[in-house]
Amino acid sequence: MLKISVIGAGYVGLVSGACLAKLGYQVICLDTDSEKIQTLNMGIIPIYEPGLKKVVSDARQAGRLSFVDDYAVALEDSDVIFIAVGTPSDEDGSADLRYVIQAAASIGKYLKKYTVIVDKSTVPVGTGKLVKETIASVLAQSGRDVEFDVVSNPEFLREGSAVEDFMNPDRIIIGFEGERAGEVMSRVYKPLCDSGKNLIFCDVETSELIKYATNAYLATRITFVNELALLCEEVGADVEKVSAAMGSDSRIGNKYLQAGPGYGGSCFPKDTRALVSVGRDYGVNMSLVETVITANENQKRHMVKRIVQKLGNVKGKKVAVLGLAFKPNTDDVRESPAAAVVKELSYRGAFVTVYDPVAMENSRRQLFSGLDLRYADDALSAVEGVDGVVVATEWDEFRDLNMLEVLRAMKGNALFDLRNIYNRRDMETAGFSYYGVGR
Repeated sequence: MLKISVIGAGYVGLVSGACLAKLGYQVICLDTDSEKIQTLNMGIIPIYEPGLKKVVSDARQAGRLSFVDDYAVALEDSDVIFIAVGTPSDEDGSADLRYVIQAAASIGKYLKKYTVIVDKSTVPVGTGKLVKETIASVLAQSGRDVEFDVVSNPEFLREGSAVEDFMNPDRIIIGFEGERAGEVMSRVYKPLCDSGKNLIFCDVETSELIKYATNAYLATRITFVNELALLCEEVGADVEKVSAAMGSDSRIGNKYLQAGPGYGGSCFPKDTRALVSVGRDYGVNMSLVETVITANENQKRHMVKRIVQKLGNVKGKKVAVLGLAFKPNTDDVRESPAAAVVKELSYRGAFVTVYDPVAMENSRRQLFSGLDLRYADDALSAVEGVDGVVVATEWDEFRDLNMLEVLRAMKGNALFDLRNIYNRRDMETAGFSYYGVGR
């Protein structure tokens, strides 16, 4: 049985490590954040991800998953080491690889036998070579001759369905050079391949580019339909019917064609910027992706502009924003479109009340430090006495609200449905002044 180590117990590392343990492997997750490791060893999951707590708990009880903050312990006798550390955007949009390089250097320090090193983090083209050079340099400095291979195995985990995505992937990408590395990775994913999952082998550079290409394309689809929504508003068309008709075309498909306030989260914004940066490094102008980035920021600003236009001067007015996470079923608020709305309304003098089923603490700590906001305990208390309600995240909880109770609790009747989760006719019949996106 392969022994696997995962460096980084963040979103990707924790989900990947827990799911690999679920597949039956002995897995050690390493993180240099001792407080996080202590929390995990207490059975507390630091992120909100449906199904993850049970997977972690079951694997720990079976003795297949452990958490440590010591490289020497984590890498002891490992056959495969996954690097799953953060690669945040640098000031110029490029991926900051400092944590990847730190992990590679530490691996070189403790490597004792042939090991496959797997880049699981989302990294630009050329990172595999950089990791290989870093490990080889550390080994050479210490006078040790240890064989190893570096593999690219990008993750495609959607927040809110990450466990399901790992266990039932559309495809598994393996970028490698040596035949031995390919055999080891085939063993790692054998339980999934035996159930019919698609394993795609390629070279390292191709694998590194696939993740960026995928996310940039999906971001482009979202941005395209959002720009169509703006046009629909001007000409009196319904973007939902437009996108439904487009999606029924087998050449297009219906995914990622829902109009809204723009994309956010930890992947699309970061990866589109990084792809532009990679193109710049190699002398290729990624003009389409650059336009997508600009258009997405414009979409967020348009949402605020629309709210201000409909409410008039928002100074002194009360507005409730329901939903702060960038999407439902996650507590991730990174680059959430809701944050842009909350901040701009607050800066313009509105009294803003916010509520999200799971992302309140992250919002308070990461987004709104210094802002004078009211944090509500539930949706109905959030809308009490407000002039307008903004639904910014499509949580099922908001779909299931008794909208007549919402209207009775409000002072005004303006409803800004940035996710088009309500029926316009129903809302107007109930007495709301309803504003959707692109309809």
